[in-house]
Order: sequence, then C-alpha cells, then structure tokens
Amino acid sequence: MGRPKGRAVRILRSIGPGVITGAADDDPSGIATYSIAGAQFGTGLLWTALLTWPMMAAVQIMCARIGLVTGRGLAGTLKRRFPRWLLVVFVCALLIANIINIAADLAGMSDAAQMLTGVNSRWFIVVFLLVICWTTVKLSYRRFANVLKWLVVALFAYPVTAFIVPVNWIEVARSVLLPSLPHSRPEWSTLVAILGTTISPYLFFWQTSVEIEEEIEAGQTTLKQRKNATPEEIAGSRFDVALGTFFSNFVMFFIIVTTAFTLNKHGITHIATTRDAAEALRPLAGKAAALLFTIGLIGVGLLAVPTLAGSAAYAFADTFTWKQGLGRKFGRAPAFYSVILLSTIIAAALTFTKFDPVRALYWSAVINGILSPFLLLTILVVAIDTKLMNGQPASHTGWLIVAFTTAAMFIAAIAMFIV
Repeated sequence: MGRPKGRAVRILRSIGPGVITGAADDDPSGIATYSIAGAQFGTGLLWTALLTWPMMAAVQIMCARIGLVTGRGLAGTLKRRFPRWLLVVFVCALLIANIINIAADLAGMSDAAQMLTGVNSRWFIVVFLLVICWTTVKLSYRRFANVLKWLVVALFAYPVTAFIVPVNWIEVARSVLLPSLPHSRPEWSTLVAILGTTISPYLFFWQTSVEIEEEIEAGQTTLKQRKNATPEEIAGSRFDVALGTFFSNFVMFFIIVTTAFTLNKHGITHIATTRDAAEALRPLAGKAAALLFTIGLIGVGLLAVPTLAGSAAYAFADTFTWKQGLGRKFGRAPAFYSVILLSTIIAAALTFTKFDPVRALYWSAVINGILSPFLLLTILVVAIDTKLMNGQPASHTGWLIVAFTTAAMFIAAIAMFIV
C-alpha cells in the first residue's frame, strides 16, 4: 500500500513546468483572441475549448518527453535530425512573433493598470519592463519558477467573472455538444487564431527547456546524467502537463462565455483593444466583472512575457550552442540573457510607436496557426526516432493525437484562404 502512495506524492511534487506553461498560454494575446471569438461569434466557437485540450496536452507532453529523455532542448534535438538552416528559419520566426506578442502583452497590461489607477499607461510599460527584466536575470531558477506559479492564480479571475454575468447555460451546453464548423472567412480566421494562440510554437520550446531546468535543479547537471527518464518522471510530467493544459483551456472556455453573453448579446462585436473589452464589461456585467477581467490581464501578462522571451532565448542558445539556463548567472550565459533582455526592450519600444496591440495579437496568433503545423511535423519525426529518443520514443496514442493536431491546423489554415 505504501508504494502507490509514495508514487502519488512524487507525481504531485512534479507539478510545476506544465502548469506554468499552460497558464502562460492564456496571455493577453490569448485573452484578446478568445474575447474576439466571443464578441464576434457568441458561443459559436465555444466547442474549440474542448477540442484543443487533448490536442494541446498531447503536443506539450511530447515536447516534455523530448526534454526528459534526450537531456536537450527542442532546438538542440531538432538540430541532430534536420539541417541547421531550417532551424534558423524556425527560431528567427519564433523571435519575431514573440517580440510582437510581448509588445502587445505589455500594451494590454499597461492599459489595464491605467484603468485601475488612472496613471498614464506609458509609465507602467517602463515599470513592467524593469520588473520583468530584473526578476528574470536576478532571481535563481527556483525562485523565478515559484513567482510564476503564484501568478497562475490570476487566471482564476476569468472563471469567476463568467459566474458574475448572466449566462444561458443551456445555450452553452448546446454550443459545446452540437458544434458547427465555421461558415465564413472571418470565422475560419478566428479558428486559426484560436489554434495558433493555444497550440503556439513558443510553448513547445519553453516546455522542453524547463523540463531540463528542473533536472539541473535536481542535480543532473551533465547531459549524460539527464539522458533517459524513469517511468515515474514521465508519469509526473504527463500529469503536470495534462493539468496545466486543462486549466489553460478551462480559462479559455470562460473567457469566450463571458464575452459572448455580454459583448455579443449587446451588439458589441468589434474590440479595438483589451481595454475596450474590459470597459465594455463594466456597464454590462458590473464593476466586479470588469475589475476581475482587468486584474487578470496584468497577472497573466507578468507570467507570459518572461515565458515568451525565455522560449526564444532557449531556442537560440540550442541552435548556436550558447551557454544557457535561468539557473545561471548573467555572466555565465550572456548571449542567452541578452536575447531575453533585448527582445523585451525592443517590444517595449514598439509600444511607443503607432502600434495596434489587439490587431497585432490577433494576427500573430493567425501566423502562429500557420507556422505551428510545420514545426509540429519536425517534432513528430523526432519523437518516434528511437535513436534520438534514447530508446524511449513517444507513445503511439500521443503520436496519433499530435499527427491529428498537425493535420487539423493545416486544414484550418488552408480553409482560411479558400473559403
């Protein structure tokens, strides 16, 4: 009787990287995309929240497994199978998309802070920039990870908000149980955006690398020590990722519900900024709902921006064989930290130009929806390579779900252009 209990305790202790990654997926980019879906189409695309959970979970579990059994980051593993030029294309596209996302996230966070305090949003961009850069560089990996875990709590604002506003739960159940495919190009574009912001390339790189950070923190500092994983480690990682991705899609579901029964029901179908979405909620759903929506934006932004910048840094470090890791001091991994700092600073600078944050967020999600399936193809090839995976390839079930996800994302992207 003691052994199963001990195993359960080990699995519970492994919770961390997957939950952080799942929560980071609901960044201001995701919130904007889900808000647009609810405002424009009501509950018409609500069914996607159920579909994307197993898809996202399978992808992230596969990425986590790659990190656990190879001891390398995703880019480092792909480099062993594919030409370097292809990897350079991937990581450069990742960096550009992430900078746009960070800029839009900072803009959304600062607008939310202005709503709460009345202080000009540009001051908050500087404050958020300094806080994020300082914590990322100065805190140890363990303390940094703990900060991110606490920020996950901010996401509970959205399920709570959905129960403050008047919701027709029968209509919600009908939309979920009797889904309908998109009928127009805008609907297809929104579907691709949902897929792109939910199953996003930066999460693939981040998930793989933080699994390695956890191993290094546990004392497995060399590649030889990190190779292969015990059944308990794989089970713990699978549980962690499944929980994190469930939470991510759970929050997505309630954001769509909230905006569908407030904005859409009152004819507000165009959202120019995340601030517009929050302000529109105030007269329709009350001050409490608007306040929760706004606070959630700031919390998840503080969680997501380091994840976005960090994922690009991990990808570049693996590609060009740089010293890396949030557990290292700046002087021991200067190029790695430079990518984090420069991408965040450039993104902050963009917000002081004529920058439309929600439009940028939405279309970056669409771009990710187009690029993700190509990256997923390479991940599928690596995941079943017995040699690269040190005799521990991905399961057949996981491989089939990720293959289905890849095909679905290709089909949605093509439909967006031909419908």
